[in-house]
Parts: sequence; C-alpha cells; structure tokens
Amino acid sequence: MANTSTEDRPAIRIAVPAQAENVAVIRHALAGLAERLGMDRAGVGDLKTVVTEACMNVVVHAYSPERPGPLEVQAVPDEGGLTVAVRDYGIGIRPRPETDRPSLRIGLTLIAALSSSFEIKGGAGRGTEIRMHLPLRAGEEDSRQKPAGPPPAQSDATEIRVGPPELVAPILGRVIGAIAARQEIGVDRLSDTMLLTDAISAGAPQGFADGHVCLSVSDGGEGVEVRVGPMVSGGATRLRESFDLPGVNGSLASLADELRVERGEDGEFLVVSIASLSD
Repeated sequence: MANTSTEDRPAIRIAVPAQAENVAVIRHALAGLAERLGMDRAGVGDLKTVVTEACMNVVVHAYSPERPGPLEVQAVPDEGGLTVAVRDYGIGIRPRPETDRPSLRIGLTLIAALSSSFEIKGGAGRGTEIRMHLPLRAGEEDSRQKPAGPPPAQSDATEIRVGPPELVAPILGRVIGAIAARQEIGVDRLSDTMLLTDAISAGAPQGFADGHVCLSVSDGGEGVEVRVGPMVSGGATRLRESFDLPGVNGSLASLADELRVERGEDGEFLVVSIASLSD
C-alpha cells in the first residue's frame, strides 16, 4: 500500500458517534498527545481550535439529525508536528440553512489559517476527510494522503486505539476523565476512575502484540464502562492481576463497581465499570 511511512503507525485513532458532547473527548485526547510530544502552549491552543471546528462541521453538516453517523479522528506524529485527519461517512460538508452555527466557510478558513497545511476531500455523498498539520514549533507541511476506506460499523461507544506505550497514560487519562465527568459521578468516584485509568495505562500495553492499546468507553445512564481489548491470550487476566497492590492487603480492583475478564473469538477483554450516583 502506498504512503505507509506514518499511516500504519497512528499515535491515536478515535471513533465516536457524531454528537456534540463527543467533541470535547476528542479535544482532550489530542491535547494530551500534543503535550506529550512537546508542542508548545500556543500550538496546543491552535490544535484544540482546528480539531473542534473540524469535528463540529461533521456533527452539524455531515449527517441528518435523525440518523447521526460515525466521526473518526486519527493523529500521526512526525518530525515536525502532528497530522490530524477528521473523517465522516455522510453526505458531505455543506451549509444547512436551518442550523444556528456560524458560517461553515469561516470555520474552514480558520482551520486553514491555523494549520501549516490543510486539505479537504470527498463529499457528494462519499463522506469527507479534513486533513491538517500542526507544527510543534515552526511551520512544517504534510501533504500525505490516506485512501478512503469503507465505513466502520456504527457504535454508541467511544472507540480508541493509542500507542506506543509511553503515549497511553496522558491520552487515556484525559479521555476517560472527560467521559466520566459527563455522568453523575462524585468527586471521590472520579478520583477512583483516574486511579483505575493509571493502572490500565501501565499494564495494558503488555497485553497487545504491538503495544498499541485498544479500548472502548461507554457512558450510558448507569455510569461508565471501559472495555480493554481484544488482548492476546492471558493479557486480560494479567492486567487484572496487576491491579493488586504488592505488599498491601488490597487491590485497585475494589475501586471499580465491577471488574471482569471476558473471552471472545477475537481475544480477551478486561471490563471495568464505574456506576453513577443514581445507582
């Protein structure tokens, strides 16, 4: 396949339903990645702005309100910065007179102004991809393109693939924290959630052949559920055992309302549940 130098090793890939509340989750994840890569404060601010604009364009323009579809975001670091691709599988980005959102043209112009390179392709019922490059320090252009693939299966969960291992903790902490904050979860339980996230970040990479952690986060009315996997044989069990505290009569597992290992055709999953205050 052409253009494999960076496309085969994204630092993070996120797939969520194209809904406004999920844009903050994406913004937190990419900000954590950018800070870990050494992007300066102004650059992180620009990144948050362009990612928000690109994702909101998908939320508002790509699908009909009755049938929202998937929003995909992929970020690939390189020597000079970060290339971000935002993709939908809808009707294409175009203004809708009935929306209250400011002009689409202004949003795309802002993305182009803050990015060192910018392109938009697709549309006309084939989905749209917005690709932009944000520099760490100075302007660096990235004109590489990713071929469009088939639409993914629809899911209500936030699906994440992140790696290499040193990038897992700063990204997962922000993502899971942002999702948990949307629920009626008290401050103490949010702290518990972050401790569990730290444990997942430390132990999960060993359960994946390439060190890139795959997980999904669901935030229904009953709280937050994190499914880590599919992992290699024994990976979920080892991750569960890593929650035990050496030399202490206790375990981080007690911080979860439910913690279990599931086995399927694709591999093993560790499932962690945090209930909301209403339960």
